[in-house]
Amino acid sequence: MMDIVHRIGIKAPTSNVYTALATIDGLAGWWTRDTTGTSKPGGHVDFRFHTAAGDEIGGFGMDVLELTPDQRVHWRVLDGPAEWVGTDIEFLLSQQDGFTIVTFGHRNWRDKGEFMAHCSTKWATFLLSLRDLVETGQGQPSPDDLKISNWH
Repeated sequence: MMDIVHRIGIKAPTSNVYTALATIDGLAGWWTRDTTGTSKPGGHVDFRFHTAAGDEIGGFGMDVLELTPDQRVHWRVLDGPAEWVGTDIEFLLSQQDGFTIVTFGHRNWRDKGEFMAHCSTKWATFLLSLRDLVETGQGQPSPDDLKISNWH
C-alpha cells in the first residue's frame, strides 16, 4: 500500500483549521462547493465536483471515522474512482511557532501510478486553498480550483 502525504503550516488557531476540516460549510469553502452530508463520527459526507458550466464530473462519498477537536479528522472512502475506494484520508493538527501544522495523509492506495500522482498534486493545491480560506476567509474550492491538467 502507498500513501500520499503532505504538510502545510497555517497561521491561525488550530480550532479555526479544525472547523474548516470538520464541518460541511468549512469543507465547501476550500475543497468543493457541492459538499453535503453529516460531518460527525458515524456520519457520511459526499463531495461532488462540477465544471465551471455546472456539469458534474465526479465525486466521492466518505464515512466519517473520527473527529477529534483540534487534533484529527479521519474519513474512509466508500465510493468514487476505484483507486480511491477503501482508502483513508486523515488530517492531523498540531501547533508550532504560531502555526497550525496540518499533516495530511491519503493512505492505502493499492497502486502507484499516474492517477495517484495527479491526486497528490491536486491535494497539494486544495491544501493551499484550505490555508487561504483559514488565513484570508477565501479559499478556491471546485469549480474555482487551480487546474493542473486535462483531468479534473
